[in-house]
Amino acid sequence: MNVQIIADSACDLSKSSYDDYNIEMVSLTVHLDDNDFEDGKTISAKTVYDAMRDGKKPKTSQVSPQAFRNTFLKYAEKNQPTVYFSFSSELSGTYQSAKLMETEVKEQYPDWELRIVDTKCASLGYGLVVLRAAQLSQEGASLENIVEIGSYHAEHMEHIFTVDDLEYLYRGGRVSKTAAVVGTMLKIKPLLHVDNGKLIPLEKIRGSKKVLKRMLDLMDERGMSLSSQPIGISHGDDIDQANQLASLIKERFGTENIHIEMVGSSIGAHSGPGTIALFFLNDEYK
Repeated sequence: MNVQIIADSACDLSKSSYDDYNIEMVSLTVHLDDNDFEDGKTISAKTVYDAMRDGKKPKTSQVSPQAFRNTFLKYAEKNQPTVYFSFSSELSGTYQSAKLMETEVKEQYPDWELRIVDTKCASLGYGLVVLRAAQLSQEGASLENIVEIGSYHAEHMEHIFTVDDLEYLYRGGRVSKTAAVVGTMLKIKPLLHVDNGKLIPLEKIRGSKKVLKRMLDLMDERGMSLSSQPIGISHGDDIDQANQLASLIKERFGTENIHIEMVGSSIGAHSGPGTIALFFLNDEYK
């Protein structure tokens, strides 16, 4: 029996990826127009971005404990070894909800093998970790091997991203109101990264054309074996810029395996339309 891989919707993988690799996905909740939606299931990222462009302010909440309980029980009852790779605990309470339900379900099924891994990753950086784990599962790898290699990928996953409008980061408490207003007026594009699961401002670049070049420079400085590892690009409803970044990566590093996805509702509600994010390993691919 192969190891079952579980992820949450903040990994920003497409439905085809979940289906192709037999990944069980649990949804964060998106609150919009006084309604609650399941991210990736009952609401699309495009709907959220259009609402934000219209001035609406969607909110999100973690995966519910009940959703985890129902999902865990499905595999506990079959005694199928399972690994849940979670969205960064520094950005959501989802990991804590999973740990709570792990304790409850294992009281009923003490022999069931479940591992919960806090990836400290987000968006498609998290998604690449999940995909590697799912590939290993399909190859028949053991639970411990999947946890080991998945954790390695999570530890060494770089996240470099920029946003189109600093206002969305201000709403999320990432920048001050003054910085948001001045930055917008001066057409300053912030570069951010993820450090130990937290979003950290990295640099400020004036002019959008310079941003993609600087992202590639950082990729060159931090990455390893860039021509042979899978690279992730996620975008806030801006496929043209995502494709442009992919072309620049292929031209500069000779990379062929580039995975492009839209930033999903749960993360996009905080980063906003026009976000561009780049993900790669800073160590050898395993």
